[in-house]
Amino acid sequence: MSGTSEGPTPAADLDRSAVTDSDPSTYHRVFAAAPLSMAVVDPEGVVTGANPAFGELLGTDPELLTGQLAADLMDLASDARTWHAYREVLRGGQTRMRCTRRLKRPDGHALWVQVTVTPLADRAPGVLLSATDISVHRELQAQLRHLQMHDPVTRLPNRTLFFERLTTALEAEPSESGTGRIGLCYLDLDGFKAVNDTLGHRIGDRLLAAVAERLTGVADEAGRTRAVTPLVARLGGDEFALLVEDSTGTEQLADLAESALKSLEEPFDLAGQRLSLTASIGVVERRVAGTTATGLMQAADTTLYWAKADGKARWTLFDPERNAHRMTRQALSSTLRPAIERDEFALEYQPLVGMEDGRLSGVEALIRWHHPQFGTLTPNRFIGLAEEDGSIVQLGRWALATACRQARRWQLDHPGEPPIFVSVNVAVRQVWDSDLVADVAQILAETGLAPHLLQLELTESAVMGSSGRPLQALQALSDMGVRIAIDDFGTGYSNLAYLSRLPVSVLKLDGSFVRGFQYEGDKKAIAPNPADEVIVEAMIQLAHRLGLTVTAECVETSAQATRLRRIGCDTGQGWLYSRPVSPDRISELLGSQTYAVGNP
Repeated sequence: MSGTSEGPTPAADLDRSAVTDSDPSTYHRVFAAAPLSMAVVDPEGVVTGANPAFGELLGTDPELLTGQLAADLMDLASDARTWHAYREVLRGGQTRMRCTRRLKRPDGHALWVQVTVTPLADRAPGVLLSATDISVHRELQAQLRHLQMHDPVTRLPNRTLFFERLTTALEAEPSESGTGRIGLCYLDLDGFKAVNDTLGHRIGDRLLAAVAERLTGVADEAGRTRAVTPLVARLGGDEFALLVEDSTGTEQLADLAESALKSLEEPFDLAGQRLSLTASIGVVERRVAGTTATGLMQAADTTLYWAKADGKARWTLFDPERNAHRMTRQALSSTLRPAIERDEFALEYQPLVGMEDGRLSGVEALIRWHHPQFGTLTPNRFIGLAEEDGSIVQLGRWALATACRQARRWQLDHPGEPPIFVSVNVAVRQVWDSDLVADVAQILAETGLAPHLLQLELTESAVMGSSGRPLQALQALSDMGVRIAIDDFGTGYSNLAYLSRLPVSVLKLDGSFVRGFQYEGDKKAIAPNPADEVIVEAMIQLAHRLGLTVTAECVETSAQATRLRRIGCDTGQGWLYSRPVSPDRISELLGSQTYAVGNP
């Protein structure tokens, strides 16, 4: 029942004119003949008279209403606000009140009435109560609301009603019988657009209606053992939702999602068309406390995206850790370009050591991002993002210039030592999206570093498939005197014959081969693979025949270094020699005649 206040009606003014008529007989005639249902109520709230229209409205003899409490007849005491307003009018503290009530007549017929209570004229004791049947109006309002709140294609609750129900569930006071939890299955049909494009929207709409029918059946079945049946709604397009109030945990939501997927497995027969489809579902289940409608839907949308990315035709449960990683990724992506301008990046250098003489022959420049929020980040956290948004070109140019400048500085600071080369990683996109040859030439000229002291590293998959512009760029760099190295060799094509046609001078063996070595007396070796040694030895021999030098990555023990040296590996890199260190630490190492194994 509603207690909302509404504006005055002309009928109320007619009532007052009737009461103010100076002739009592005229008053009684007007009162009895008036089509508006009216009753006079004394200051104590007792009905002292009611007209025939009032009796007809309530389905009883008007004379039987005399002596009864008006509040009982009109249900005015059912809520505190309406009861207080009514009492104020009876006491003369308020001039009018109006409310809407749902009444039930003795014959069982229910109706909606608008009740108005006003003081009698000329300060006469009591009030005039009038009532208007608004049932038809309310029914029209209900029908209009139903149309506004339901999808015309599937007849399911639409997005507006879904969010209204969701908001109510989240804002309601927790009950003793409830679980205080809420769950949501956010479903999207896989490949529905193709149905619309090939068969037309009419078939598409019939398919949506059929899907809605099956999902409703799933919800009804799930609700047989529950106090509340899950709400099925169409949120738009081919997106549906199953909302579970007072959920019991992720297992219940997982069962519901699994049932929904199974319900869609059976092909649909539509106007002679037999269609099969699948769906992806994002599942979220959490406590109501602290949850907002926006937060729940964002989590569901993210999880649905995961289900799609993981292969479709499946349901995926929301994972806070995976979501945190995604949020971090978005935060990093949005701040990458500004970070370059704010000088948040720095280079560390990992030594490259000659296997025969143990001398420091070069360093690999490794970029670090000193992020103000996430701390120091290694390349695997942001290089992929930089390649996606194109900022790798700007970042790569900065790294190249910084590394060359530092290599030249070491050379000037240690004129008595053989100069060391610096190796810089280059992404394929730098070759495609920038004039890498011109950039390198300009940086070498500005820093004064000799071309043979610069080594550029590209991944095996990038170099092996090089043709056209990338191959021309690599050839031009090689002609300039710059060394080209293939990084992580052995994990991709491993086509040594193809190397003879590329301007490559160095192979860097992937660390997985070195870790698989077998060592006598090395107790730290775990699951050694004898085949790795054979493969590495063969690659080194073939590389040397092609005029290439070989660097082994991830050298961590002296036994590995010894074996690599015996089979002819030229250079080693790994924690046995040093972790990536600052430029100052490299300066200290340059003063040593022989590299000290095990430096931090």
